[in-house]
Amino acid sequence: MTEKRSLQEQWDAMRPWQRTGTVILGAVEIVATTAAVVDLARRPRDEVRGPKALWWPAFVVQPFGPLAYLLLGRRR
Repeated sequence: MTEKRSLQEQWDAMRPWQRTGTVILGAVEIVATTAAVVDLARRPRDEVRGPKALWWPAFVVQPFGPLAYLLLGRRR
C-alpha cells in the first residue's frame, strides 16, 4: 500500500529549480487571470469576440482560458 505524502512533504521533495518554477508559473497565472478578468469587465461588448457571458466560465480553465481570452477574445 502506498502512503500519501502531505503537501509539505511533496514541496520539500522538490528540487530548488522546481520550486522556483512552480512559484513563477503560479504568479504568471494569477497575473494573467487578473488581467483577463479586469479587461473583460471593462471592455465594451462590441470589442469582445463572442458573448462576454461565455468568456467568464473560460477563466476557470487554468491557464488556457485567460490566455485564450487575452490572445483571441479581444478585438483590437
